[in-house]
Amino acid sequence: MPLKKQIESVRNQFLADIESFPNDPPLIDQLRSKYLGRKGLVAQLLSKMSQVKPEDRPNIGKELNNLKIDLNRQFDHKVSSLLAKDHKYADESIDITLPGKEPRIGSIHILEQTLSEIKEIFISIGFHVAYGPEVDDDYHNFSALNIPESHPARDMQDTFFVDNKTVLRTHTSNVQIHLMENEEPPIRYIVPGRVYRNEAISYKSYCLFHQVEGIYVNKRVSFAELKGCLEYFIRHMFGAKRKMRFRPSYFPFTEPSAEVDIWDEERHEWLEILGCGMVDPNVLDNVGYDSNIWHGYAFGMGVERIAMLKYNINDIRLFYNGDIRFLEQFI
Repeated sequence: MPLKKQIESVRNQFLADIESFPNDPPLIDQLRSKYLGRKGLVAQLLSKMSQVKPEDRPNIGKELNNLKIDLNRQFDHKVSSLLAKDHKYADESIDITLPGKEPRIGSIHILEQTLSEIKEIFISIGFHVAYGPEVDDDYHNFSALNIPESHPARDMQDTFFVDNKTVLRTHTSNVQIHLMENEEPPIRYIVPGRVYRNEAISYKSYCLFHQVEGIYVNKRVSFAELKGCLEYFIRHMFGAKRKMRFRPSYFPFTEPSAEVDIWDEERHEWLEILGCGMVDPNVLDNVGYDSNIWHGYAFGMGVERIAMLKYNINDIRLFYNGDIRFLEQFI
């Protein structure tokens, strides 16, 4: 049979099939594959073009192209008409021409926003960012930080123990030990991350929270430098007019030590935001630094406390309960 007649035969066969085929989109796709698939009837006709006389090829080629276009058009029309009759749109009370609801777009959590701001401030004055293990051994979390097993300072922190020698870290200070063990001084790092305390949950305490540890070790480091660094941070975090003060305090891994308070205008009281001090010589000796040559300062702040003060949030639990009404305030 001449190829031109075969083309007409395929067209007639297609018209009969599409009229009698069930009104089911998946089955329509099967029919499309029968005619227009890679091994379909149209493809088989195209493969026979080499048998056509050269002078007849333009006309036969045009016929085949028209057949392919026509079949595609009729398939699309068939599927569109089926969708229009779909039972989902039978209810005339539904206006299918209205735009759909836009999906909710996520945003950066307020804690991550606060943490990013803290990091940017310290990076701007030469600090690098490091991370470390949240599950660590007793030595790095306590002993190397001048807190031996019998030290009463261990009672300051209620610890989650994995086993007798492994804990969920109670502060990010464990990472300063890892850093000093693996790097030669001078070093200047901040260490953000989650910490864990086995504390009663209330509006001001939670079983996990976020800290940013800072450590700077060099040959000539003074408490005045520490004070200037933290004053710079507070001015950029809370504004140039925010009042602050240093109070003498005690931490086993720094000496002398201090706590930093800022004045809360709404509560009309001083609120502590971080602890700091000069790195205790014993800590430097524990990591192999010569404390006669190297000196340093360290500080640690709670990210939740910073966010609560900056955005006037009165309950730490709001950060963790996933309430969209709360989170949407900080988009």
